[in-house]
Amino acid sequence: MIRHRLLLTFLFAFSLGVIAAVYLVRHEQDVARESVAGEAATAAAGGKSAADSADDSDSNDDSGDNEDDSAPAWPDEAGTPEQVMYAQAKRMDEAISKLTPRVPGKVNLYLVAFAGDGSENVFRNEVEYVEKQFAERFDAGGHTLALINNPATLTQRPLASLSNLETAIDAVAAKMKTDEDVLLLFITSHGSPDHELAVNLDPLPLDLIAPEDLADLLAGSNIRNKVIVLSACYSGGFIDALKGPSTMVITASRADRPSFGCGSKSDITDFGRAFFVNGLNHNDTFDGAFNEARKLVNGWEGKAGEEHSDPQISKSPQIEAQLRLWREGLRLGPPVPFQPAVPTRARPANGDTLTARIAAVQ
Repeated sequence: MIRHRLLLTFLFAFSLGVIAAVYLVRHEQDVARESVAGEAATAAAGGKSAADSADDSDSNDDSGDNEDDSAPAWPDEAGTPEQVMYAQAKRMDEAISKLTPRVPGKVNLYLVAFAGDGSENVFRNEVEYVEKQFAERFDAGGHTLALINNPATLTQRPLASLSNLETAIDAVAAKMKTDEDVLLLFITSHGSPDHELAVNLDPLPLDLIAPEDLADLLAGSNIRNKVIVLSACYSGGFIDALKGPSTMVITASRADRPSFGCGSKSDITDFGRAFFVNGLNHNDTFDGAFNEARKLVNGWEGKAGEEHSDPQISKSPQIEAQLRLWREGLRLGPPVPFQPAVPTRARPANGDTLTARIAAVQ
């Protein structure tokens, strides 16, 4: 009898321990999600970029500020959330089938772009612009693959999820000379002070991305030469996990600072406009584009009275040498103007956005 009671006591205590452990794990996951969701909600509520804030008179006259410019509702033609998840293998196969073989005799560049938060159009706009810019200006046609979370693209594009990202990188690696060609990985989303990137399209169960997630994924690809651009708040917190002798990492902010320009009333993030629309349309190097972008962002934030986001870059002689070889074989195209897939702001009379007008006088 005593042994029987001891056994029952042990089993009861063990069960309580398992229940407590499961609760703690789930609680930590919920806290992480709430952290990123809170940052996203703050951005959506504020909505203005530092560049917009620097011109209060124009901002106050913008009739679009009172409209709901968030991403559209879930479309009927997309099917149920379960059907969307089931369709991902097909969406990925369709996207991968459009990748073309590398061009022999030169260093090739392949782009994988990722729009993480589906509640706002700004991230979709940014990814689709970068895809177009690299296809037309940087000779990467057929070498781009975009993953987007947005209700409007559910029937056309693969979701931006960690599992799809892994599949995408494996697919481009299969096309590349992994010890010679260059992977450009661009991720744009909200970021949290705990250094996690929002991956969200309600009600789908998508996981946040932490620095070690990206590091592990890239390490498994065997791609040597990488340029990683992260446009998100607190994205400098990813640098230590991602940097290396053959990797360039560029972030919109340092580890302890937010960046600006996300939110439902922005067409593109401030860093996205400064680095891609301005920097890479005026320069043919990532270094040169970053230097121009940093000056622009600092100027916009200074005029708006915001604490500087302080964009960061980590690089090495090895990746810079490989990027020089890439540029030697590059047929550089003309600058690509920015036209958002989904405009979210009323335009000033001259057709420019506020950010573009401020940029023009720098």
